[in-house]
Amino acid sequence: MAAGTAGARLVVLDNLYMLGRTGGRSMNEDTPSNPCSRKGEIRAAAARRLFDAHNRGEVRAVVGRASDFYGPGGALTYFGDYFWKPALAGRKVQSPVNPAAEHTYHYIPDVAAGLAALGLESEDVLGHAWMLPCQPAVSMNELVERFSQVLGRSIRTGKVPRVVLRAMGLVVPLVRELNEMLYQWDEPFVVDDRRFRERFKLSPVDTSEAAQATVDWAKKKYASR
Repeated sequence: MAAGTAGARLVVLDNLYMLGRTGGRSMNEDTPSNPCSRKGEIRAAAARRLFDAHNRGEVRAVVGRASDFYGPGGALTYFGDYFWKPALAGRKVQSPVNPAAEHTYHYIPDVAAGLAALGLESEDVLGHAWMLPCQPAVSMNELVERFSQVLGRSIRTGKVPRVVLRAMGLVVPLVRELNEMLYQWDEPFVVDDRRFRERFKLSPVDTSEAAQATVDWAKKKYASR
């Protein structure tokens, strides 16, 4: 690896696919890898390769893990193009996931701050995967309500039926890949970031500030289109 050759610290952003189904239990740094999807198996294998290289002394690596993103710059998230274009136009937003499911949504600036902390802290943080700082898990409906309050009007949402998504997945590759991960909204999908907060003394941005910044960004990017 280039990082190993240069003697540089390698900070990797990863997702939670390798953890699979948890039965609704909170996920933390001790949650075992138990992938239940093809993408989860790939992420688990990649994590093993990285930490094996670290343990062999080939690279100085640390991993920050996060759930689904939202916030400024998140055009390809669940709260990006497919959400804000209809929302700002006054149309109903159709969600492919269960909007009532308890779910951790990581605010993008919190992810960035967490990764920066991993890059700057002492050597003892290396060789581990850390849950990046996040706000308490909420449903998509609750997060949309925060956006609605900032926007000053209600954002209408609906859910695309699973049978429709399965049919679309037969001909649309992106939807097929999405369907594989919908298990994350079948039960609570909750990140426990207490270990990160205690070690790095870093807390997530206040929810009202995050909602305001997200709506401000969305207006600038989408409202004039």
